Amino acid sequence: MKIDLSTRKTMNENAARYYEESKTQRAKADGVRKAIADTQRRLSELEEKIERRKAELLVQQQRPVKLRREKKWHEKFHHFTTSDGFLVVAGGDAKQNETLVAHHLEPADLFMHAEIHGAPATIIKDGQNAPERSLLEAAQFSASYSSAWKNELAAVDVYAVKPDQVSKTSHGEFVPKGGFMISGERQWFKHTKLGLRLGIGEEGVPFAEPESKNSSPTILLQPGGTKEKGELAKELAKK
Repeated sequence: MKIDLSTRKTMNENAARYYEESKTQRAKADGVRKAIADTQRRLSELEEKIERRKAELLVQQQRPVKLRREKKWHEKFHHFTTSDGFLVVAGGDAKQNETLVAHHLEPADLFMHAEIHGAPATIIKDGQNAPERSLLEAAQFSASYSSAWKNELAAVDVYAVKPDQVSKTSHGEFVPKGGFMISGERQWFKHTKLGLRLGIGEEGVPFAEPESKNSSPTILLQPGGTKEKGELAKELAKK
């Protein structure tokens, strides 16, 4: 190894200079070693994160994909299917009553309504072919969503007519929104008892059916209870 000595300095001064330079070089070497160690540590941590993320992605890929079910038109209304397989749909307010009659009441259906102010327009799809059991279930469903429930009535009269007996026009009479004029003979279901059964259907969605269907869901509900239908449905959905 070649050592340069200054002729202007004594041997001790030259030795002291080389000693200081050697300390500087050792300090630089220590800094380089520390930087290398830090880089290796960070690379190791990054590799661990990458492996964890790979594992998470693998688990996600192995999970079954739940496809969002497309809702059917009647699911925005009160609805149920009778014991004989007939779809019954009832409006939740005046606007829905109008929509039901204007867009979903067809010639083979039956229109049903409780004989009380504040009752939903109710449609039994293909109801003119429905047996008595389905008509009774639909009548109870229609009655249970009327104002008779809030008034804590045990029963109310319900009638059914064909679509061509339902109209929005009258001879000089005012027909309010959600209301309809009924002409001709009506089929009566006198003293229809109010009662619903609440339960949880597919995908955890609460449902309500007439008590008379007797499908044994979770809760039997009748007028005069401490909780409204909507409150109980929300509680069921949380369970």
